[in-house]
Amino acid sequence: MTSRLRRESQHGQGTMDIATILGLILGFGLILVSIAMGGGGLGPFIDIPSGMIVFGGAIAASLINFPLKNNLGAFGVIMKCFLFKLPDAADTIAQFKQFAEIVRKDGLLALEDKVSEIKDDYMRRGMEALIGGASAEEISELLETELAYIQTRHVNGKKIIDSCGAAAPAFGMIGTLIGLVQMLRALDDPSKIGGGMATALLTTLYGALVANVVCIPLAGKLETRSMEETMIRELMIKGITLLGEGATPRAVGEQLLTFLAPKTRSSIEPKAA
Repeated sequence: MTSRLRRESQHGQGTMDIATILGLILGFGLILVSIAMGGGGLGPFIDIPSGMIVFGGAIAASLINFPLKNNLGAFGVIMKCFLFKLPDAADTIAQFKQFAEIVRKDGLLALEDKVSEIKDDYMRRGMEALIGGASAEEISELLETELAYIQTRHVNGKKIIDSCGAAAPAFGMIGTLIGLVQMLRALDDPSKIGGGMATALLTTLYGALVANVVCIPLAGKLETRSMEETMIRELMIKGITLLGEGATPRAVGEQLLTFLAPKTRSSIEPKAA
C-alpha cells in the first residue's frame, strides 16, 4: 500500500492526507455528538446572521489584509493540507545513486534517456539543465531561486489562514456585542430577546470553531508540508550538484542521507545503499 501511494505521488496525482480529513471529521463530530447528547437537536445552534458575521467577517478581513491575487492563490496552497504529491525521499536517493552509476560509466549525456522517467517537474528541470551543459553552481542558483518562491507562496497561504483564524473569534465577539445590543433594546418585548441572545452566543461559538477546529490546525499542517517540500527540494539540489561534480554513487548516497533524521536514515539505508 505504501509503495502504491509513493508511485501515485511521484506521478503527480497526489495522495490524500487522511490525518487532515480524520481530524476535521473527529473535531466536528465530537462537537455535534455533544450537542445531540444535550438534547434539543441542532436547530438552536443554527443561526444565519451569526454565520454571516463570523464567516463573512473573516473573509472580509483577509481581503483587506492581502491582495486579491494572494487570496485566490491561497486555495491552491490550502489543498496541500488535503492532497500532497511529493516524491519519497528514499526513492529519490536511490534514483540519484542510479544516475551517479550511469554518469560514472557513460558520462552525463547518458542520462538523457532517463530524464523522461523523472515525474517530478522540479527535479526534471534541474536534470535537463545539467545535461544541457549548465554548471552545478548555475543549476543550484536556479533551483534555489525557484524554491524560495515556493516557500514564499506557502508563507503567504499560511498568513492568510492565520489571519482568518485571528479574525473569526474577533468577529464572534463583534456578533456577541451586536446580539447584546439587540437584546437590551428589546427588553420590553420578551419575544425579541431570544433572537438577540442567540446571535450573541452563537457568533462566539462559531468564531471559536472556525479558529480552533479549522484555521489554526490547517495553518500548522501547511507549515509541516512546507518543511517537507523544502527538505526534498534541497535534497534534489544537492543530488544534482553531486552529479555535476562527478561524485561516486556511494558518496551521493551518503551525502543525501544526511538530509534525513537518523531514525529514518537507518530504516532506508539498506534500500539506498
